[in-house]
Amino acid sequence: MKPEIADLRLELDDVKQAVADALSFGKELGASAMECALSRSRGISVETRLGEVETVEFNQDGALGITLYQGQQKGSASTTDLSPRAIRAAVEKAYDIARFTSPDPHAGLAPAELLATAAPDLDLCHPADQSAEYALAQALQCERHALNLDERIVNSDGASYSSHVGYRVYGNSLGFLDGYLQSRHAISCSLIAKQGDAMQRDYAYTVGRKIGELDSPEQVAEGAAKETVSRLGARKIDTAQMPVIFRADIANSLFGHFVGAISGGNLYRKSSFLLDHLGAQVLPSWLTIEETPHLRGALASSPFDHEGVRTEDRTIVADGVLQTYLLTSYAARKMQMQPTGHAGGIHTWQVAHQQQSLADLCRTMGTGLLVTELMGQGVNLVNGDYSRGAAGFWVENGEIQYPVEEITIAGNLQDMLRNIVAIGNDIDLRHGVRTGSVLLESMHVAGN
Repeated sequence: MKPEIADLRLELDDVKQAVADALSFGKELGASAMECALSRSRGISVETRLGEVETVEFNQDGALGITLYQGQQKGSASTTDLSPRAIRAAVEKAYDIARFTSPDPHAGLAPAELLATAAPDLDLCHPADQSAEYALAQALQCERHALNLDERIVNSDGASYSSHVGYRVYGNSLGFLDGYLQSRHAISCSLIAKQGDAMQRDYAYTVGRKIGELDSPEQVAEGAAKETVSRLGARKIDTAQMPVIFRADIANSLFGHFVGAISGGNLYRKSSFLLDHLGAQVLPSWLTIEETPHLRGALASSPFDHEGVRTEDRTIVADGVLQTYLLTSYAARKMQMQPTGHAGGIHTWQVAHQQQSLADLCRTMGTGLLVTELMGQGVNLVNGDYSRGAAGFWVENGEIQYPVEEITIAGNLQDMLRNIVAIGNDIDLRHGVRTGSVLLESMHVAGN
């Protein structure tokens, strides 16, 4: 075992003991139920611009969150000080607060039978060099390379490097107490290009659990330069109804809205366009989505959720039919259903695809819009209305013709999701939803 991992495991054990102490204090006070969680991260983040150091930040954060129940009354408190005295004081505060809150019949812990009894090691923690010298060298190398790639690149918004390691611990009064280590490393670069009087900005980034999984600083620089230069000469297009491709790096946002629409919080509040759609057709009949939370080393993998509920392989959509909602224990009780292990979010979705590249999708589309950037927040999950600013490329006869800017794309998410024509094999692994580019049958594009 590497020294860094060994040290983290010792620290993890200390935090587990702190959680155990908190639970013990709560029991002494007479709490009917209790849960504690702590996510801690430490590492370095640096930013450079035009060869100069902009920021160097070492950070460590994470507080012990305590939730205590007196029957159906709930009180919460937190502390960054993990000494027994400070923990006891926080538990007492939570106990006092619970006395004054209104009873909630749906409050409480997750069912004991759903808790993770044997959390697998998912290979989520790989520490890297966190010295300022190494971090700055990565960022400077990236930006330096980018500025020498094309004479049209005239400025930079900077490059960054970050490396963090940490852990998550959760325990409750039902006897659950466990935790796991995790790491995250990233490099990014943002550039500005000029042609005539017109200027464009774009970026590229890489992220992973292991430093060896990242693209090199040079590769990130080349990606940023390619994206930025490709936007030069952008123009508006005429308003029309047309097919649209969401490129893989933004296609996850489309499924992100789907995640929100089938999440318990929106469902029990009746604020989702997919209310009462369990067992209904929500995607094309050829499309399946699988959740694989135990995929080793993946950015969204987790052995248990934020309530200690075990995560497990789960079919979200089968042949276009919605198989499950995403429920915390609170939402499940509100809806008289079972928790699904999604407190804290989803865990590595695999979206089915055809064996088509992005170029193949463009040929299938023929004439339409390839979207590579989305702006604004014009999404209404209550009725599914969708309207966002966009930029990308005009495609004609299956080939990219020129960059496009200052347009708006609009539609309704229910129609958009059900009318997906194809999904490419250019899967982006940097997100919790792993999907390729998505070709939609038709959207309203507003331009000239």
